Amino acid sequence: MRGNGITYDTGFFNGGVSTHEPFDPVVVRREMRVIHDDLHCNAVRVTGGDPHRLEMAATHAAEAGLEVWFCPFTFELTSDELLALVDDCAQRAQRLLTQDAKVVFLPGSELSLFNKGFIPGDVLSDRLGVFASPDRARALGEVPGRINDFLGRAVDVVKARFRGKISYASLPFERVDWGQFDYIATDAAYRSIERADRYPSDIRAFVAQGKPAAITEFGCCTYRGAADRGGHGDQIIEWEGATPVRLTGDYVPDEAEQARYVMESLDVFNAEGIDTAFVNTFACFHLPHQTDPRLDLDLASYGVVRVLKDRLGRAYPDMHWEPKAAFFALADRYRRDALKESEP
Repeated sequence: MRGNGITYDTGFFNGGVSTHEPFDPVVVRREMRVIHDDLHCNAVRVTGGDPHRLEMAATHAAEAGLEVWFCPFTFELTSDELLALVDDCAQRAQRLLTQDAKVVFLPGSELSLFNKGFIPGDVLSDRLGVFASPDRARALGEVPGRINDFLGRAVDVVKARFRGKISYASLPFERVDWGQFDYIATDAAYRSIERADRYPSDIRAFVAQGKPAAITEFGCCTYRGAADRGGHGDQIIEWEGATPVRLTGDYVPDEAEQARYVMESLDVFNAEGIDTAFVNTFACFHLPHQTDPRLDLDLASYGVVRVLKDRLGRAYPDMHWEPKAAFFALADRYRRDALKESEP
């Protein structure tokens, strides 16, 4: 692949609760150096709902030598609110571009599911309910027209502000018209037990659409059996509002399963011609490790580092996290890929 990447969350905001607190620019700068120097990534997808945080993280990423995929990830916004945020973010991305950074801009991620006006329902739980309703086919059948109408307007806004390449982190049922984008991209590249047999052919079909193809999300949680659940592996959390509080049962930690899943996915992406892929994710800052098994939210985390609640790590004594097995496997894989690229 051309782009060996990982996702970095600057904070997904739900009812005033953020998934990345505290957000410390000094720490972010250090983590971008780790992503480039130690994980050997050459690209990072910077996500979140705050334009200022996105720009700050993207700036540190570019300074570290990473290609930046600047990607707002918003929640419960209307179309007008989304367009205003896209306009703001596109201007920020253009500032980076004029400083010779490598930047791809995405006007959003999974917009139809997490924002208003595309799927029936004023809140996320109502929209999720549509997928199990008798009216599913009709309701989802209306999504492509709505999302493509919005993306057409969003791309006009972006192109008025930003001079670089653009993409969008899509979901399959959105059926995006890729004619106006430089890359096709999907957040729905998680292998699960239900799609394991057809996973390579699904990726092959995605690549066959005629433009450079990016996997903007893939990964696995860190407990036994998480690989079979794929993108639903984190649904073992009990929540109080927007705050995760405990796991739903007893789960066995299994870092090797996460590492294996990531490596096997990369094998498929390389074999089928994916241009760029982003492991989900560097860290789930809101899901810290704890010694009590029922409170060990890290098991439901897609992060390749284990976030520590009340102490610093050993491998990185200045950071509140510890690398997992997937971190080291990914670093070795990306390092070897970089060496191959440098060979004459």
